[in-house]
Amino acid sequence: MKSLAVLGATGSIGKNTLRIAARFPEQFAIKVLSAKNNVKLLAEQIGMYHPQAAAVYDAFSAAELKKILPPRTKVEILHGSDGYRSAATWKGVDTVVGAMMGAAGLPPILAAIEAGKDIALANKETLVMAGAIVTQAVARKQVRLLPVDSEHSAIFQCIQGRRSQEVDRIILTASGGPFLRTPADQFEQIVPEQALRHPNWRMGAKITIDSATLMNKGLEVIEAKWLFDTPPERIDVVVHPQSIIHSMVAFCDGSIMGQMGIPDMQGAIAYALSFPERLKLGLPLPDLTAIGALTFEPPDLKRFACLRLAFEACRKGGTLPAVLNAANEVAVEAFLARRLRFPGIAGVVQDTMAAHHNDSDPDLSAIMAADAWARRTAQLRIEEMGVR
Repeated sequence: MKSLAVLGATGSIGKNTLRIAARFPEQFAIKVLSAKNNVKLLAEQIGMYHPQAAAVYDAFSAAELKKILPPRTKVEILHGSDGYRSAATWKGVDTVVGAMMGAAGLPPILAAIEAGKDIALANKETLVMAGAIVTQAVARKQVRLLPVDSEHSAIFQCIQGRRSQEVDRIILTASGGPFLRTPADQFEQIVPEQALRHPNWRMGAKITIDSATLMNKGLEVIEAKWLFDTPPERIDVVVHPQSIIHSMVAFCDGSIMGQMGIPDMQGAIAYALSFPERLKLGLPLPDLTAIGALTFEPPDLKRFACLRLAFEACRKGGTLPAVLNAANEVAVEAFLARRLRFPGIAGVVQDTMAAHHNDSDPDLSAIMAADAWARRTAQLRIEEMGVR
């Protein structure tokens, strides 16, 4: 039986992870949960899954959680950065599911690796910000880093049993989001409600906006570089609106293998949890005759500049990917708050990257400093721009 710590338990990936674990109680035990400040849902999850510990963002949230829980609930309540670190390194946990949103997920994941835990990684920012540091730690501690993103899970599944020298290219598929056919001159009129209507996937707000700008695919390019030790020159992105082929691998003999499935994160989560075995999830197969055709096209890097900026950050490396990620987080938050128009997301990211002096070989403190600098710089740029 595997014992799990689920970091980001109240988000989309976290909730799906808990549902899967509950379906296979003979294989998984939930030892630790963490959330930011959704204490109401976290309290419900504690009542359902009976973890030994639960971590939240701050002392206020911890106090609120204690108020909600029944008096005799046996769970240790942790909070703050130390609390997240304790949750990630909890004694008896085998696998840490990294599903926290944003840069906050990096320190707990690094702590978990140093503690010898296997990682099921859904937090893109961990590898985007500190891919070299994370992968070096994984190798040194000899733990497993298993991808949860559907695209990286697909690649991971395709290369099983293959020699690395046989892999020629990685091909990430992108749905194209809700604005694939929207003319660029209409982007100014896009409002959050439209951007949050993804045609295929049901995800949290931030990742859904990233999908609409194609920044999500750009972050996945950087993530793939580190997960599969592949330079960006050998990573392609193709738009595949049906979202049936989750990604592909091209081999040296000219063949391509892809992994197919319905747009549902349960498959990728379950594979990371149960690897090298597969769980009988009972998900429906794609109805290929009903779909009729699977189509592919190149991404438009002029209309979707975020993807172009992510490739640039991936090629240059250093602290620039952390700056890209931080500026994007700030810009997306501003867009959702209606303080920035949709095209302004890419504009803020581009301006912040242009103002940054890249550190080509940063340590963790330099990465975190670059992250903080980028957030301040992006916020100032948004204030200068106004709502435009």
